[in-house]
Amino acid sequence: MLRKMGVKSGTMYAAGFASIGLSVASWVASRSVEHAGVDRADRWGIFVGQWAPTFFALGVALRIEETHGPEISSRETHGTRDELIEAGYAEGRMPSRTGV
Repeated sequence: MLRKMGVKSGTMYAAGFASIGLSVASWVASRSVEHAGVDRADRWGIFVGQWAPTFFALGVALRIEETHGPEISSRETHGTRDELIEAGYAEGRMPSRTGV
């Protein structure tokens, strides 16, 4: 769905790195601006920092679709699961957990 909307893997990777920077910035800002203590600053930093793995995972998924999308789609329509696994072994690749 993201790929259809025009989102590229590089955009997701950039969002992941931005999230890491924003995590540090929010921690520093919360610690120095709010006088609620280090606990609240830590919570802000952790909350924003948890976005990064999601963005990186989406970037990896989009990268796979960008590089193997047409290849996977054409294979799914031309062969059974066992034929696809055999073709993968013949090409020197291990099949994924989905069997393709």
